[in-house]
Amino acid sequence: MAVKAQKQPAKATKKSKLALKPKFSKKTYIKWYTDMLLIRKFEEKAGQLYIQQKFGGFCHLYIGQEAIVAGTASACIKGDKHMTAYRSHGHPLALGTDPRRLMAELYGRTTGVSKGKGGSMHFFDKEVGFLGGHGIVGAQIAMGAGVAFAEQYKGTKNIACVSMGDGAVRQGALHETFNMAMIWKLPVIFIIENNNYAMGTSVERTTNVTDLSKIGLSYEMPSRIVNGMSPESVHEAIEEAADRGRRGDGPTLLDIRTYRYKGHSMSDPQKYRTKAEVAEWMSQDPIEHCKSVIEKNNWLTAKKIDEIGEWVKNEVAESVKFAEDSPYPEAKDLYDDVYAEPNYPFIVE
Repeated sequence: MAVKAQKQPAKATKKSKLALKPKFSKKTYIKWYTDMLLIRKFEEKAGQLYIQQKFGGFCHLYIGQEAIVAGTASACIKGDKHMTAYRSHGHPLALGTDPRRLMAELYGRTTGVSKGKGGSMHFFDKEVGFLGGHGIVGAQIAMGAGVAFAEQYKGTKNIACVSMGDGAVRQGALHETFNMAMIWKLPVIFIIENNNYAMGTSVERTTNVTDLSKIGLSYEMPSRIVNGMSPESVHEAIEEAADRGRRGDGPTLLDIRTYRYKGHSMSDPQKYRTKAEVAEWMSQDPIEHCKSVIEKNNWLTAKKIDEIGEWVKNEVAESVKFAEDSPYPEAKDLYDDVYAEPNYPFIVE
């Protein structure tokens, strides 16, 4: 029997914006606020530097979507693996990567997380469990299932969180992967970061099934819609899905409804949406929500909140300095990290 999708509102409502009683601890809300603010300010600075031509290539900002990675990171444990597409700056920041190494990667410097060879779309940091931003649309879906299979094969209790945009859902590999993941009961969470637009094309223009969670029902995969402007809702959904995966009960599909305040990339004129639509979503801002919860519960003084802001500002400023002071790769480095050195036990030196 097919699993029924849970009916939830596509967007957060103003009534639900502030709960009467906090669902999580003081420590959790402060961490969410700090992490999301760091992501927001890092991305704003990245956008400024891109316009100033401090680095090249493509640049896709995560501004507005911070609650997804904040809630996912808090619900996961050390050892879990994470993958996403090319909007990849926010994920490693939420997982604990030093922003200096991320900024250096944007600059193409050797001190970057991918040694300056990946740039904005190919951040990697295996030390925190982040296995990449990936430039090919939907490629990470199948690879993420492979990572989950590896964890299952090795007998760990780790899970894989695989994020994708709503546009990637149209890739055929998704259906092949969903079928295999359900057959093998892989410990994987498929996260649709549904920001309403695949580049400039709305979900409504690409499908007659706008509830993307229903895609999982064809495979009897537990699926639901989640409010992506609420770190609380994201945390709860990820935690439930992670528990299912760790028990050996297989994958979950989450249609997490969010919104990017900026364009698809830095070259996007954003003519496909109205200012009123953007303002409506910005009124549900997750950073302001967490700040309001902290203030209403008197968990931090105004001075302490300002200190967090100053710390974030300094972290971003130091990241820029670190990047600009770091060296570029040399020509000889071009051939490093292309092939792994074979380690055959039967070869005698």
